[in-house]
Amino acid sequence: MGYDVHQLQEGHPFWLGGIEIPHTHGAVGHSDADVLIHVICDALLGAANLRDIGYHFSDQDPQYKGIDSKLLLKQVIALLQKSGYRVGNVDATICLQRPKINPHVPAMKACLAEVMGIPEEDVSIKATTTERLGFVGREEGVSAYAVVLIEKS
Repeated sequence: MGYDVHQLQEGHPFWLGGIEIPHTHGAVGHSDADVLIHVICDALLGAANLRDIGYHFSDQDPQYKGIDSKLLLKQVIALLQKSGYRVGNVDATICLQRPKINPHVPAMKACLAEVMGIPEEDVSIKATTTERLGFVGREEGVSAYAVVLIEKS
């Protein structure tokens, strides 16, 4: 299982699930701040007992400054394969007040499936609001959860 949060700020690009989503605010982070890819990385690493995303890709390391999170996910997949695992499926939930995510789900699924080398039907992406409660409801941030199944290769 993976969980992550990123602050939203005006004028930043909003990367989610490997695609840029048009919006007035974007996530802030050391990398491109793609919260969905980050939770998937954490879930995959945790399932294989390979620690977490911060262990492998420190936000103190300048080589990861502004990096495309799809590259991090590719490296996580390589770590899994080296450890004798492959991805079975991914189930993720994005918590975001705005913008509406549903129109972008097919593109995110296609992108993530390609990066992970799995069929699109093995990638589930859902979205919810927090009914205007908390930092997500106030549109100060975005959070996401992911659960994955990995299998021995």
